[in-house]
Amino acid sequence: MSIIPCEQNKGLRDQIERFAEVLKTEAHKLGDHGLDEKEFYNSGLFRGAVERVRGQFSATMRGKREFVQHALNHMEDGGFIAGWDLTEDANRNDYIVRLNSGRNAVIDLKGCLDGNNTNIFERPANADEFVIWSICTNHGADPRRNAWSGIHTRLSAEMISRNQRVDGVVLWDMVCGTIGRPCPKLLAATDRATDLGPFRAPPACIYLLPASIPSVAAPSAAAQSLDQVEFLSAFHSCFGGQDDELHYVDFAVARSGRELMRKTTVRRGGVVAQESEMTAIRRV
Repeated sequence: MSIIPCEQNKGLRDQIERFAEVLKTEAHKLGDHGLDEKEFYNSGLFRGAVERVRGQFSATMRGKREFVQHALNHMEDGGFIAGWDLTEDANRNDYIVRLNSGRNAVIDLKGCLDGNNTNIFERPANADEFVIWSICTNHGADPRRNAWSGIHTRLSAEMISRNQRVDGVVLWDMVCGTIGRPCPKLLAATDRATDLGPFRAPPACIYLLPASIPSVAAPSAAAQSLDQVEFLSAFHSCFGGQDDELHYVDFAVARSGRELMRKTTVRRGGVVAQESEMTAIRRV
């Protein structure tokens, strides 16, 4: 087993790498720049164009927000939540969800979890529940590497070091279930996908985290149950999740000399899907 059921599409990844090589050697033939091959590559035009496109893809949140808002509207229309709004501090958190119980859940929207932005989060004082939602639209990214890097390498270190509780993580976006990221949940039952405006998505991957932060005095912290995190319970029900697909994340800490160590265990379907050794906390 692995931390997430899906895996990288190796064939697509190989095609991306081959196309990248062609682009590097044939780019001087594109456009009307008027430069010969040597002048073109010495000018910085190619590198500058690549960096510009990369920055545009990385910076834009429009498509990601459209997907999230379609999902939250779908939840509200189905009666799974009472409503939602953008937060006042959209630079730090993104959405506040009014749950049917009257509680509030705050969503912090992230890109791929294998990045420094994952380390930047703050649980708001008004959040009864705090959830990180990763939308990784890079078709060439490795979902297993991103999930483990985000949950173990980055989130666990930040949560323990800064005593910042995160109730859960959602890994789900518009690439899920496409040729770029085939979803095992749809292999035997294609009707499990949900239509969200222009998108069609399989059930989400949900990770339940502990309700407390482990310490040397209380070294173990087990994942919460689904009924303890109302937003994730509503999410699971709304989008057709099955209980054996839920992920439960446990943390444990220990002191080794001057270093604080932590261990991350991810369980799915009653068995350990992935587990770390005791690893020193070195914040990335």
